[in-house]
Amino acid sequence: MVEWWFPKPLVVGSSPTARAQYNIKYVSKIRTYFQDTYHEMVHNVTWPTWKELQNNTILVVVSSVLISLVIFLMDYIFGISGEADSLWKGLIGFIYGTF
Repeated sequence: MVEWWFPKPLVVGSSPTARAQYNIKYVSKIRTYFQDTYHEMVHNVTWPTWKELQNNTILVVVSSVLISLVIFLMDYIFGISGEADSLWKGLIGFIYGTF
């Protein structure tokens, strides 16, 4: 039986030196990746100031509260609301009641 590999695996033979060189090259690439990532994060990324971070956090919290209130109101108006024997159960209550 013939096995087909795509891409072909690296055959380094039975030489321990060849395998060690392959592992060193692989570890070297990983080390280079982390060094480049560190350099990018420290020297090239523009981080926000503390004041900008606070302002953006407040903006996100306020937006989240407003959107949740809008969703709550839509659910209350169009959803099932009121008491169990209430005539108005919202649009969704009306749809559920017809089926």
